[in-house]
Amino acid sequence: MKEFAFSKINLFLDILGKRPDGYHDLGMVFQSIDMGDRVEGILREDGKITLTYNSPQDYPMEKDLVYRAAVTLKEYSHTEKGVDLYLEKVMPVGAGLGSGSGCGAATLRLLNKLWDLNYDFDTLKNIGVKLGADVPFLIKGGTAFAEGIGDKLTFIEPLELPLHMYLLICTPMDFVSTKDAYDGANISGTERWDAFKTVARTKTKGDLLDYLTQENIIFNGFEETVFKKFPNILNLKREIMALGGKAVLMSGSGASVFGLFSTLERAENAFKNVKIPCRYKKIGKFFNLPL
Repeated sequence: MKEFAFSKINLFLDILGKRPDGYHDLGMVFQSIDMGDRVEGILREDGKITLTYNSPQDYPMEKDLVYRAAVTLKEYSHTEKGVDLYLEKVMPVGAGLGSGSGCGAATLRLLNKLWDLNYDFDTLKNIGVKLGADVPFLIKGGTAFAEGIGDKLTFIEPLELPLHMYLLICTPMDFVSTKDAYDGANISGTERWDAFKTVARTKTKGDLLDYLTQENIIFNGFEETVFKKFPNILNLKREIMALGGKAVLMSGSGASVFGLFSTLERAENAFKNVKIPCRYKKIGKFFNLPL
């Protein structure tokens, strides 16, 4: 059995405040995209869980979200079944696209079927949040307002790119740690996020996408800090804008930058002419999983 582990971008991200536990409250718009990895599973009746990869990973298997998701679901369900898992990893690590969380979410979806558990989304969501803040959204995908540390989700009617629009994502060679992103980042308070939500909730999905792509609406509160430390990412954003990108933004805490293009020809031209060295580049669309 196979499951597509789709990734996501942040169409909006603001840092609202700092919590007593040291984490930050965020205001975000999550959007799933048709770029990702693939998880495969073969049923075992002996209860064992194994994991192999298409290429060696530089961390212990026990720390992989695919393995952790399987162990967590097995413990929750008390199933006696096991699985041989295989991860086909193509997405860049630490790129602000949530690909690791996407693999964990895909594993939960896959094993929910393979082990005949038949859990609903709310159950899988409660299991997924133990693995990471992005996992609950990536179980379902689509479009959602995300608050708290990203675990408080309000799903809205999924956005779809018009047929003439294409998404280009570029991940430069830079690796941005969470510490780098948060260190020195401005805390905005809730005013901008509350104003954004108030307007966004009045929009249909077509109007909302148009609203998000207007100048100064799409926003990422990490850009100011990250761009100072990693000017290469700022230069990548400028390049994509100069090549005709619309709504160009860094995703999450970086380092990936995305932009929308009005035609496939323009997206392909940008793909070919981005001069900043990238470890990942792809043209794609928004992805909405029917659940």
